[in-house]
This record gives sequence, C-alpha cells and structure tokens, in this order.
Amino acid sequence: MDAVDAVDPVDDELLTIGAFAARARLSAKALRLYDRLGLLSPAHVDEVSGYRYYRADQVERARLVALLRQLDMPLARVAEVVEADGTDAAELLAAYWTDVETRIAGQRTLAEYLRARLSGRSSEMYGKFVVETVEVPEQVLITETRHTLADELPAWIPASLGRLEAAAQECGGVSGAPFVVYHAEVSMESDGPAESCVPVADEAAARAWAAGQGRARQIAVRVEPARTLAYARITKAQVAHPQILAAFEAVERWVAAEGLRYAGPCREVYFADWGAAGAEDPVCDVAFPVEEAQSQ
Repeated sequence: MDAVDAVDPVDDELLTIGAFAARARLSAKALRLYDRLGLLSPAHVDEVSGYRYYRADQVERARLVALLRQLDMPLARVAEVVEADGTDAAELLAAYWTDVETRIAGQRTLAEYLRARLSGRSSEMYGKFVVETVEVPEQVLITETRHTLADELPAWIPASLGRLEAAAQECGGVSGAPFVVYHAEVSMESDGPAESCVPVADEAAARAWAAGQGRARQIAVRVEPARTLAYARITKAQVAHPQILAAFEAVERWVAAEGLRYAGPCREVYFADWGAAGAEDPVCDVAFPVEEAQSQ
C-alpha cells in the first residue's frame, strides 16, 4: 500500500510517495519500480499501513535514475552509476555512451546499406567485389564450435582461432589459412553455430590432442574433403557489418549467374595478420564451397 498526499508524514523530514513523486517529477508507479529493482528504496515503510516515505535528499538520486533511463540505459548499468562516486560514475556513463555511439554508427551504416538495397542500387555495392574460384585440397582441421550471436563474433573469432593456432603446435603445425564456418545464420536473433577451424599437418597428433581436451569448448578434429571455393577478397574495413554482408551476397549472385550449386556452408578465410593489417589491407576471403549443378 502507498500513502496519498493527505497522509501526514512520519516526521517533518519525510515525504509521502505522492509528494516525493511530485517533487522528483516522477510517477508513483516509477518509484515503486525503482524500489523493486533496488535503485531507490523508501527511507521508511510504515509496518502497519505499508505506506512508503522518502527523504527530501533522495530527490536528486530519483531524478538521476530517471535521466539515465532517458538514455535507454539498462537498469543494471543504472544501478552501477548511481552507486558510484563522482568521477567513477562519470566514467561509467562515458563508457556506456561510447558503446551507444558505436552501436548507432553500425546501425547507421546498416541503414544506408538497406536503403541502397531497397532502392534497387544493390548492383553498385556488389560491383565492388571481384568473385573468383580456388581449389582447396583435403585438410585435417582442429575446430572449436560455439553457438554465438553476431555481437559476440568480434571477440570470439580471434580468441578461438588463437587458441587453435597455439594448439596446432602439438599437431604438426598450421598447414593452411584458418577460417570460420557458419553452419546456420548468425545474427542478433540466431546463434549459428559457428565453427573456428585451423588446418594442421598431423592428423594422429591432432586426434591425440583433441582427446585430452574434454568437451569444455566443443573441440573436434575432422577431415574436410577437397573443395572448390567461390570467394570475394575483402579488406579489414569491409569485414565489419554490413559491408561483409554485401560481399557474401555478391558471391551468391555470382554463383547463381554461373549456374553452380552450393556444396557446404559459407565461411570466412583469414589469410593475413589481422593485428598488423591496415583498414584497406586485404585480410579475408568470404567464400562458399560450390560444385557443378547436376544436369536434369
């Protein structure tokens, strides 16, 4: 139960929820929510009536919570900010806003891509990419598989490939360019899975290594047959969304135009030193395994 404005406060320093809501320029409903979430608790709750009372010096915290929520800040991060002191609180807010601006920049680029696509200017985007084919021999792969959303890929891909490349030293060494296979769509709604793969030279050593890893990271060894890849080479800057989407679509259009069919899931092949590469340096091939379509 909540007190109404007509109810006398417990003492002169306490305000009823209605009076406090008016002073903080918030609704009583919002105050009850903040209390439930532990962001702003009443200074006193009457044990008999259940009425809630607030101190006047809680107004600033109430307004701060409301202002942070206007930035669409998640409640967990709001709690971190309001509990922090001065400079720390400001730094937490700055970090949050940097994340927001990064996300908005990505969404702006995606919106521009979609606008071009919807307006029929897709050919302009696809024309940036040259599609070729390459023959890849049979490879022994050590792999790590994970269900992951798109926003986790930038961290997981280099981490997983780094782990596998380190492990390759026990498996005869790295024998080809590492790559990531997408066995199903990876987006903000779909979690794949994705599979990081590193070719190695010694299958027996690879299987012995994998046997000792358990199932902690879904480690496996498999032999991938020889394949023909249709691919487009992209720069480090183009690896970011949505440019990489346009590259994949350019390859798909080429495959359709050539009358080929897909022989496996799409992949990203990383052939360059990512850390040393500049924004305009080629670093990755977006590719599909393909084969000749069977005649009817």
